Amino acid sequence: MMHRGCGGVGGGRHVVSWRPGRAPTSSGLVAAGRMLPIGWLGRARMGGSLRGLRHLALGSPAPIGKGYRPPHTDLTVTAEEHVDEERYYQLYPGHIPTSPLQKALLSAGAAFMALYNPYRHDMVAVLGETTGTSALQSLRDKMRERPRIRLSTLDVTGLRGLPDGTFGREYVRFLDSNRVSPDTRMPVKFVDDEELAYVIQRYREVHDLMHTLLGMPTNMLGEIVVKWFEAVQTGLPMCILGAVFGPVRLNARKLQILTTELIPWAVRSGLNASCVLNFYYENRWEQTVESLREEIGILHPPTI
Repeated sequence: MMHRGCGGVGGGRHVVSWRPGRAPTSSGLVAAGRMLPIGWLGRARMGGSLRGLRHLALGSPAPIGKGYRPPHTDLTVTAEEHVDEERYYQLYPGHIPTSPLQKALLSAGAAFMALYNPYRHDMVAVLGETTGTSALQSLRDKMRERPRIRLSTLDVTGLRGLPDGTFGREYVRFLDSNRVSPDTRMPVKFVDDEELAYVIQRYREVHDLMHTLLGMPTNMLGEIVVKWFEAVQTGLPMCILGAVFGPVRLNARKLQILTTELIPWAVRSGLNASCVLNFYYENRWEQTVESLREEIGILHPPTI
């Protein structure tokens, strides 16, 4: 069966799809009208409490590490143009720059806590942000627009007035019954690329839509099934981790249902469906859930 989903190992090619003409955030940062390569900034930061970058910002080149010479010795920034040094690193609002070591520690701690308590959504969020860069790049290369689902973009009253069985009505029913909203999802903090940060944010917003389309509740069994579908679709390590280790908390009866019926269905649906992140759900509220499943390629869900 052909895999039509989002996942797969991303190639080395960097595609900027959303803002043509804008310098890719993964290759450099703009300061005072000039491009500062991230490799230089990274070495400056490791040079000791940002001393190298502070010298750079004030126009006086300083040695950054033993034997290192800046690649552009003519780059100067006057004191009047100097801004807070952290702005050189903050790629989007709320971004917290972290080193590879810090990411590794965050990943390990978040993974442990997420396995210990799967309802620690904050730990699941951190794990998703500190792992899976190649999967995020592959997802990014498949996406061409930047829709957002927020309360400010939803006509909740209008969606509640739609007929039963429509995608918008069932989505709002899901939100109401679980007492959640699109705005309860944590903002991205630890992804060091503005475009990839959007991808993980979009994944979080689409997660509740997946519950609606897959017909899965938010109990442990339903969450595991959704994670299997998302793992096949996206290849994100946090989804794979939840899919593999989540079943250890199930009793024997639910584990049998999961392994014999639900996992095979979730895997087949994930392989058969088109990329679920690259779909404009915001324009499909009046469409029936059944027809939307058929269009995307999600198989009819079993009853649980």
